[in-house]
Amino acid sequence: MTAFKICGLRDARNALAAAEAGASFLGFVFVHGVRRRLTPEQASEVIRQYRRERSGGPALVGLFADQAADEVNRIVRRCGLQYAQLCGGEPPDYWDKIEASVIKVIRIREDLGREAASELAAASVEEVAARRHIPLLDKYEPGGLGGTGRSFDWSIAANLAARYDFMLAGGLNPENVGDAIEAACPWAVDVSSGVETGGLKDAGKIRAFARAVSVSAAGES
Repeated sequence: MTAFKICGLRDARNALAAAEAGASFLGFVFVHGVRRRLTPEQASEVIRQYRRERSGGPALVGLFADQAADEVNRIVRRCGLQYAQLCGGEPPDYWDKIEASVIKVIRIREDLGREAASELAAASVEEVAARRHIPLLDKYEPGGLGGTGRSFDWSIAANLAARYDFMLAGGLNPENVGDAIEAACPWAVDVSSGVETGGLKDAGKIRAFARAVSVSAAGES
């Protein structure tokens, strides 16, 4: 069964909808200056409301980018996060300072050409996996940190699937996630803008995404 993460959550209602739909991970953005960002105070209140309705369930993930390790760890502790997703240029020695399991974003550089992009992706995934962290593959966008709603060549990810477990992101939605799972064979898929309407999370689309993942997994078995 392919796991999935609903990312960019900003309220308890949609966090509950994602949990009830079967999400394995709930993502909350703490990256400064981005649209979906929550302050630590806002996130802890959303999580408190969520926990009032549901204990256990999906792991909680905080998204960060090139922020001081002390800041990340304070937020991890305050919000009770199990994972820190590192979306910037954080080097390997930084990963080991984080007081949570690490998901490291790797951006696929299709601008370099397919062969070079594949080689760079393989080396980056190996580096992350060797330290027992989780690689997350997303599309490279100059000056961007993900969440753009655009996908990359899934065959690049497929070449890695036999050797590594990874999360797949970038342009996924209820209509194409089944194709992405079939093409790339990821351990997990990650969605944010693909389950939004008018820039806001849509519980109906979250459930549709979950169904599409489930149907794809059933087809694999």
